[in-house]
Amino acid sequence: MKSNKLIHEKSPYLLQHAHNPVDWNPWNEETFTLAKKENKPIFLSIGYSTCYWCHVMEREVFENEDIAKLMNEYFVNVKVDREERPDVDRVYMTALQSMTGAGGWPMSMFLTPELKPFYGATYIPPKAKYGRAGFEDVITQIHEVWVNKQNEVLESGEKILSRLQEMVENKAVSGDESIQSAEILDNAFATVTKIYDDEYGGFGQGNKFPRPVVFNFLLDHYYHTKEFAALDMVSYTLKKMYEGGMYDHLAGGFHRYSVDSIWRVPHFEKMLYDQAQLITTYINTYLTTKNKFYLFVAEDTAQYVIENLRHSDGGFYSAEDAESVIDINEPSVKAEGAYNLWLKDEIEDILDQEDAKIFNFFFGIEIMGNTLNDPHEVFGKKNVLFVSNDIYETAKKFEKTPEEIAEIIDKSRAKLLAVRNLRPKPHLDDKILTSWNGLMITALAKIYQVTRDKEYLDNAVKTVEFISENLYDKNNKSLLHRYRDGESRFEGTLDDYAYFIAGLIDLYEATFRIEYLELAIGLNDLTIEKFYDNDSGGFFDVAAGGTDIILKTKDIYDGAEPAGNSIQVMNLLRLGYMTDNKDHIEKAENSLKLFSADLKRLPFSSPQMLCSLSFYNYSPKEIIFSGSTESEKLKVLINSVYDTYIPNRVLLYASDQLKNISKFISNIVSESKNDEVYVCEDYKCNLPVDDVEKLKKLLE
Repeated sequence: MKSNKLIHEKSPYLLQHAHNPVDWNPWNEETFTLAKKENKPIFLSIGYSTCYWCHVMEREVFENEDIAKLMNEYFVNVKVDREERPDVDRVYMTALQSMTGAGGWPMSMFLTPELKPFYGATYIPPKAKYGRAGFEDVITQIHEVWVNKQNEVLESGEKILSRLQEMVENKAVSGDESIQSAEILDNAFATVTKIYDDEYGGFGQGNKFPRPVVFNFLLDHYYHTKEFAALDMVSYTLKKMYEGGMYDHLAGGFHRYSVDSIWRVPHFEKMLYDQAQLITTYINTYLTTKNKFYLFVAEDTAQYVIENLRHSDGGFYSAEDAESVIDINEPSVKAEGAYNLWLKDEIEDILDQEDAKIFNFFFGIEIMGNTLNDPHEVFGKKNVLFVSNDIYETAKKFEKTPEEIAEIIDKSRAKLLAVRNLRPKPHLDDKILTSWNGLMITALAKIYQVTRDKEYLDNAVKTVEFISENLYDKNNKSLLHRYRDGESRFEGTLDDYAYFIAGLIDLYEATFRIEYLELAIGLNDLTIEKFYDNDSGGFFDVAAGGTDIILKTKDIYDGAEPAGNSIQVMNLLRLGYMTDNKDHIEKAENSLKLFSADLKRLPFSSPQMLCSLSFYNYSPKEIIFSGSTESEKLKVLINSVYDTYIPNRVLLYASDQLKNISKFISNIVSESKNDEVYVCEDYKCNLPVDDVEKLKKLLE
């Protein structure tokens, strides 16, 4: 079988394309030199291994011998895994959105040999359809223009890059002193309220994404304002997300998004970053409401991740694909949802007759199928599991107790899961990313604080150890981005540093082991050195020095993942208060001023940054524990704090090691060895308490 240069790469996405007839090249200096030498434009295709439309474009376009022949003649063709090179992806996604007003994957970009974009699109079919030009026509026209009007193309690339640089530089305006006003936060809440779907939960119509960053802002807003609508939007949406087909009711975990507005039919891929953030969101909602439903979903999701995405040495894999093999005898034929969907007859063959009736009623199973949307026309008469009738409705219909129904449903789920496990599994993207694992460390630390289940703590600790051993370059003192199959590679971006630092702070607050705080402090200093803009504030997304990144951005868009700036500003604030470092707080303040115009203009775009703004505006509670961490009395006090949702807090244990780091701790705790808690706010401390009820009053 013929191979191209991608055969030497580690990325699962690049390896998927290693046997295409297209002469794919990796993104590197050798490739750029080739493009200049042959004076050919670069066709850049960016995607990821669990991307459905990436698979479609590969089958339709990149496996087509005739199209591949033209591509090889006209272009130097480059493949990039957007999860492996988020820095490259960010540059050209910014360009694509500027050119077309939209973006997505697969991304199809045409560049000059100097890497400047001059034309872009997402999925391009082989022949004109869906109102889109055909790929063969597009590349033929671009080739003709390049041959006949090359100077115009080069000029176009220059203009586009200049416009992008101007757009980025326009954000570096003078600071806005009004960030201490609550007006920005109130306006953001009003904006969110306008686009909330009060019938089905979520925001907007059509496709619905979980977007945990919005929930984080709303829970924070509820905490500070007691605006019940903020909590209601979160709690209702999380309930509807779980009840719909978005949630995997057999194995746990959330699919990427819903293709309809009622959470019924998902896009079936599962991403680590979704699971990690949603675990944290459900935990925080549980702490706010004390409704154990949210704790159950958080634990069920965490168990899915631990059982399905964990590397044996620690760390977590990236994703499971949306599509899978339909028939094991035809391994090349795949369809979305094949692993997850059920015919009614299949269920009735697996379950007892009465149990099948109950299960089908509960999960809305129909003989003709229940998928309201079938975007790729592959679902047919199959069914997605969604909670059509709850436990009480089902109990009433079948004249049983809710407890009996719950037992039957659980037993039936286990039977179906055992059968599903025999099906060909979806592709597992087994690369380990520092950034997404940082999010998972936070999730595990948070769920451990609430459940006190050591399994979660052990997994968080092992993940930190894995990153420290495999993705931290001790000689150069820098984080790397990706590990796979024994290879660690690619300079870490701001996201890697920010997410991992946040995870370390959260793990310190869950264990009070000083080594996690020390590592967070050291990495935070590196982050400032590598990414902080001393002139204007804010953090660049990539460190200085890279020659293959033509545009230096400071992204604050909190989408499926939070922006690195949003998390890093919060890291500065948390570490600033934990170590009494005024410089950190000043840098956070300068960054918030820099981004304030965007926060006012487009608040829904940066809800996680709004959480950082809220932390800055509302003086955080500094909660300091003293005494013995082995003492049952102190454990009760610590757990009382863990069981309380306080978004603007930092937790510290007054150990001798901490006193060396945070000198102010000695002034507060002095030599006391008593098991007690100090609650400080706005540079004033209450008298220490050793009683849970008194502590609760202080926390209120």
